[in-house]
Amino acid sequence: MTSEVRTGGVVEQLLRRDRLIVFAGLILLTSLAWFYLYYLTTQMSMGSNSLPGIMSSSSTGLESAYPGDGMAMPDLMKLAPWTAVDALFMFLMWAVMMLGMMLPSATPMILLYARVVRHSAKNTEPLIHTSAFLAGYLVVWIIFSVTATAMQYGLEQAALLSPMMISASPVFGGIVLLVAAVYQWTPYKNACLRRCRSPVWFLSTYWRDGANGALRMGLAHGAYCLGCCWALMLLLFVGGVMNLLCIAAITIFVLAEKVLPRGHDIGRVGAIILGLSGIALITA
Repeated sequence: MTSEVRTGGVVEQLLRRDRLIVFAGLILLTSLAWFYLYYLTTQMSMGSNSLPGIMSSSSTGLESAYPGDGMAMPDLMKLAPWTAVDALFMFLMWAVMMLGMMLPSATPMILLYARVVRHSAKNTEPLIHTSAFLAGYLVVWIIFSVTATAMQYGLEQAALLSPMMISASPVFGGIVLLVAAVYQWTPYKNACLRRCRSPVWFLSTYWRDGANGALRMGLAHGAYCLGCCWALMLLLFVGGVMNLLCIAAITIFVLAEKVLPRGHDIGRVGAIILGLSGIALITA
C-alpha cells in the first residue's frame, strides 16, 4: 500500500510538471531537426555521394551534356528526373526543415494550450491532448512539405533551380522576392498573423474538448500559421533550400513577427526589404 501511494505521488508530481515536459520535448524536437539540417549542409559542402538527392550524379540526376566529358562545367549539366528514393529523401528534408523552422514560433501557443488543458476539470490526460494538438499542427506542415517537394522538382526540371538547390535565374529569384513582399501586405496575411500572435484569442475561439478536439485545434492553428508564412518559405528557393544561414534568417524573422510586440511592423519592414531586393535582382 505504501509503495502504491508513493508511486501515485510521483505520477502526480510529474503531471503537475507537464508544461515543463512539453517545453523540454519541443526543445528536443527542434534541436534534433537543426542538427539534422546541419548534418545535411555539411555533407553537401563536402560533395558527399552517400545521400540521395544531394550533389550526386546518381542521385540528383546530374548528367553531363557531353557524355564523353567527365569534367563538364556546371552550366553544361542537366538534371535528370528524380528516383523514388530522391523524392522521399527530399520530402523528409523539407518535413524536418519545417519542423525546425516552425516549432520555435509555435511554442508559446502549445505551452499555453498545455497549461489550459492541465487546469481543465474535464481533462485528466494533458500530455496526450497536447501531443494531439502538436500532431495536428505538424500535419499541416507535412502537407506543405509534400507541395514544396513537388515545387522543387518542377523548378529543377525547368532549370530554374540549380543542383545546389538555389535559384538559377535572377528573374525567377526576383519574382519570388516580390511575391513574398506583396503578400506581407495582404489582408489575408494580416488576418493569419493576428491569430498566430493571439494564443488566448485562438484558444477561446477554437476550443474543443478531448483528444480529437485537440487534433482539430492543432490543424486550425497550423492552417493559420501556413497562411501566415507560406510565402516566406518560398524564399528558400532563392537563398538556397539547404542554405543554413537562409533557413536561420527566415526562422528568426517568423519568430519575431509572431512573438515580438511590434511584430506587424517588423513584417512590413521586411516586406519593403524583400521588394527592393526583388527589383534589384530583376533589373540587374
